[in-house]
Amino acid sequence: MTRAGGGLTVRLSIPARAEYITLCRLALTGIGRVRELSEDVLADLKLALTEAASNSVRHAYRDGGVGRVDIAYEVLPDRLVIEVTDEGGGFDPVKTRDAQGDLSEGGLGIAIIRAIADAVEIGAHPNGKGSRLRFEKALS
Repeated sequence: MTRAGGGLTVRLSIPARAEYITLCRLALTGIGRVRELSEDVLADLKLALTEAASNSVRHAYRDGGVGRVDIAYEVLPDRLVIEVTDEGGGFDPVKTRDAQGDLSEGGLGIAIIRAIADAVEIGAHPNGKGSRLRFEKALS
């Protein structure tokens, strides 16, 4: 846990396994209680976080390798920023569309995150290996 720029950052690192995604949600629940988020906002954020973490668990280490997923919760006075990173094979959101340009079944999670969040960034992990999905929600 670190403090910077009027905010607080909580970091969590989990094994890239589906059964650990619950820990991400529990941490968010704790943050939501401290920030007194409404049940609706908290439920939406949990859904977005679950989709983001599930993408890393499902796609990052397809070759059977063991890895981890890192989650950073940045609590700022006016918004909550959540960043999910992994060091797996990477992710190309363009490839989640079919030949007609519609979202494929595997691309619905990104659409859900975009619908819930006020801003979404998808790209490479800062170290150049793996993926980074960052989203934020205004807290008013």
